[in-house]
Amino acid sequence: MIVAIDGPAGAGKSTISRMLADRCGCTYLDTGAMYRTVTLLAMEQGIAASAYDELGMLSRNLEIGFQPGPGGVPRVFAGCREVTEEIRTQEVTRGVSEVSAHAGVRTAMVEKQRLCAASGNVVVDGRDIGTVVFPAAEVKIFLTASVAERARRRRLELEGKGVTVSQDKMEEEIAARDDYDSSREVAPLRAADDAIILDTTDMNIDQVVERVAEIVDGAD
Repeated sequence: MIVAIDGPAGAGKSTISRMLADRCGCTYLDTGAMYRTVTLLAMEQGIAASAYDELGMLSRNLEIGFQPGPGGVPRVFAGCREVTEEIRTQEVTRGVSEVSAHAGVRTAMVEKQRLCAASGNVVVDGRDIGTVVFPAAEVKIFLTASVAERARRRRLELEGKGVTVSQDKMEEEIAARDDYDSSREVAPLRAADDAIILDTTDMNIDQVVERVAEIVDGAD
């Protein structure tokens, strides 16, 4: 079974998907980490976000791997190099939407994502999982929440890492990313027609996981 969980930035996709996979005994595939890895390496190599051909080549040649990490958080590798923490910086966060919007990048990453999910039950999160990557997924869920709540969650996450960002600034960044991701020409952010939309604004993590697990159980 493939469980596709899509949604905008800060909706809790990664946390919920990770916890759901652990609960159901499935593999968790973090597609966002894959695009972040491309973005990190592009920045390091001086490849501009407008360099379509170079970004496409980087994506095709990139070997991305995952290993189990503490607390169920996957360790992410670019070849033999671990990039788990580096791909979560604010600089990468600000650049990933533009890099991931390129057709060459997405084509290469979608191919790798399908290969990763070819061998069993998997929970996959992203922005185009139910619409592009796995349109035949048995379960499709679109997680969302208000901009203010998503900004609050992301702000608290950053504060936990020692990074201070104002609520207003975080809301501006979240709203801007929503607009960019939803309006891009290639694989825009949107809920699949047959996805179950779940607003988590007033729900805690455990409540969301329980609700999503009920949906998955009902699809068995």
